[in-house]
Amino acid sequence: MPPALLKRFEAETGIKVNLDVYDSNETMLAKLQAGGGGYDIVIPSDSVLSTMIKSGLLTKVDAGKMSNYKNVLAPHDHPPADPHADYSVPYTWGSTGFTYDSAKVPGGKLTDSWKEFFEPRPEVAGKIAAMANQGEMYTAAAHYLGIDTCTENPADAQRILDLLQKQKPSVKIYSSTGTIGRMAAGEVTMHHQWNGASYKSGLKLATAVFVYPKEGMNLWSDYFVVPKGAPNIESAKTFMNWMMDPKNAAEASNFNGYNNAIKGSTAFMDPGLAASPAINPPEAMKARFRPVKDCSVKARELRDGVWTRLNR
Repeated sequence: MPPALLKRFEAETGIKVNLDVYDSNETMLAKLQAGGGGYDIVIPSDSVLSTMIKSGLLTKVDAGKMSNYKNVLAPHDHPPADPHADYSVPYTWGSTGFTYDSAKVPGGKLTDSWKEFFEPRPEVAGKIAAMANQGEMYTAAAHYLGIDTCTENPADAQRILDLLQKQKPSVKIYSSTGTIGRMAAGEVTMHHQWNGASYKSGLKLATAVFVYPKEGMNLWSDYFVVPKGAPNIESAKTFMNWMMDPKNAAEASNFNGYNNAIKGSTAFMDPGLAASPAINPPEAMKARFRPVKDCSVKARELRDGVWTRLNR
């Protein structure tokens, strides 16, 4: 979230903003479930939005009735977890694939398959960075193997674990932070990345290439929501509506390198960002998107078990 945008919001509304950050949806969710935080707005991803609604962690704000909700583009105006926009306003959306340095791979090009990441060529093995993100790694492996990302079958989970353990010796580092600098500095040849991070890597490394794996890839969205017990609900609603203005949404996208769901925002976005194939994918690539699902308790327990065993 760009500091300058928050300053402008303060100037225009008289509402003071304090910003806090967290490293994962799981961290945020655990804090709210424990009753901590005292936040007026939090930004979860779609992978936990349904859980937060069903668990009674959010305040109903009738976001769909806000004056600027008319600016929200389809299909983001009817998210699966909150189809009537009772609780949420879309913030950013993107995809998860991998980036490689074309100057350091055989022939200057890799195939558009997760195979390059999970079963890397000898020239790339040992020079790979993977996300330290349970959901992203597990689902990417599931896409590659053709397994439902919310499988409840232990045999499927074992196949995913086998693949991740086979890949592990080729992984130089598991980290979801610092991915842009790591890629740009040439510390690795390939990086599991969100598309916005790949775009920013490309600004520093002209030979960076973002891959849309043909087996499928996560399509995710982040949302503004109001936690139950928020002390300043009306101010939170004012901010949510303000962020659905095209100029404000574009300023956030220009800063964080991710697309938004607001009609008319492209006119205010940096030309390079708006034109980037990593941010605005070619039409043919959209068929490879797989919306992130909120899985059952049994499916999440299998996923937890795979991640725990991988990190032993």
